[in-house]
Amino acid sequence: MSVSVYLDHNAGAPARPEVIDAMVETLSAAGNPSSVHDFGRRARARLEAARRDVAAAIGADPSGVVFTSGGTEANALALRGTGRRVLVSDIEHASVRQCGEAQIVPVGADGVVDLEGLGRLLAADPKPALVSVMLANNETGIIQPVTDVVRLARAHGALVHCDAAQGLGRMPVFLSDLDVDFLTLSAHKMGGPSGIGCLVLSNSDISLAPILLGGGQEKSRRAGTENLAGIVGFATAARLAAAEAKGGDAPARMRTLRDALEAQAVEKVPEARIVGGSSPRLCNTSCLILPDVAAQVQVMALDLAGVMVSAGSACSSGKVASSHVLAAMGLGPGLADCAIRISLGPDSQAQDVDAFLSAWSDLARRKGKTVKDAA
Repeated sequence: MSVSVYLDHNAGAPARPEVIDAMVETLSAAGNPSSVHDFGRRARARLEAARRDVAAAIGADPSGVVFTSGGTEANALALRGTGRRVLVSDIEHASVRQCGEAQIVPVGADGVVDLEGLGRLLAADPKPALVSVMLANNETGIIQPVTDVVRLARAHGALVHCDAAQGLGRMPVFLSDLDVDFLTLSAHKMGGPSGIGCLVLSNSDISLAPILLGGGQEKSRRAGTENLAGIVGFATAARLAAAEAKGGDAPARMRTLRDALEAQAVEKVPEARIVGGSSPRLCNTSCLILPDVAAQVQVMALDLAGVMVSAGSACSSGKVASSHVLAAMGLGPGLADCAIRISLGPDSQAQDVDAFLSAWSDLARRKGKTVKDAA
């Protein structure tokens, strides 16, 4: 196959041309935002303009935006910085689940957090708590009832953190609508550069202890010279992604492509299963099971055919491991280990879906599955 088809946008979206241009322009200028001379002041102005753009993308106050090295650091800052006992849902990204000692909140077979289970855990211990529930799952795309989590948490005096890394550009993300105390964003999920993200505080007066020490940057919440080019690229991507989610046709087009992919997949291979198909999901994400064919085999076969997808999270050093997300939903290894994730982007086309279906159904046929070819 001469042209590669990229269907792994949840792992990392290709950098937008506008992002690259903005970063190159920023890299061409000297200056540290903490310096008081002219070049330093110019760098500071670019930094604060970018902060305003990121805040505007989600309707937040710029004073609450703390730039970090990415979503992982932002999550760690929220979970470790409050000093509270932590409760996290069973489908959270590893950067949340492995961030320290935490109580696990179960999810149902539909992939949605168990609110009754959360309520019991909150009521069982009077110590101040922080609840972390993602906006949308990175593997299945299933959207969580964040506002319901917030209402329940507030009744128990708990704060709420939401990892919204997969949301912006695929659905509207407004801090005031979610009403969470902390929100994580990651630039490379929306067509920005890798290695930059932010934690957004709904109230800039919330007490938050830094986890990186050594400087007064980011209002002493995060030490270290700011990655100015990355921040400017992040802001550009956030502005464009927010515009797409609010008024563009990209989300609807991705949903149409995703739905067509799933309908044709189960029509071609009746044994195939769609995970979370009856739950609210991101418009671009499909988790597809081909029973008895290991996810690693599927990913490698598709790669050889020029089609790029993934199995579970892409944050495991290139490893294809069993999905804790699907296990939490009650799927045994026989199914969970056979699931792949297809995630579309705003530039994905119908021919990309066709290329996936052709390569994937060929693999299913080689593995002895019943494949119904079009008449």
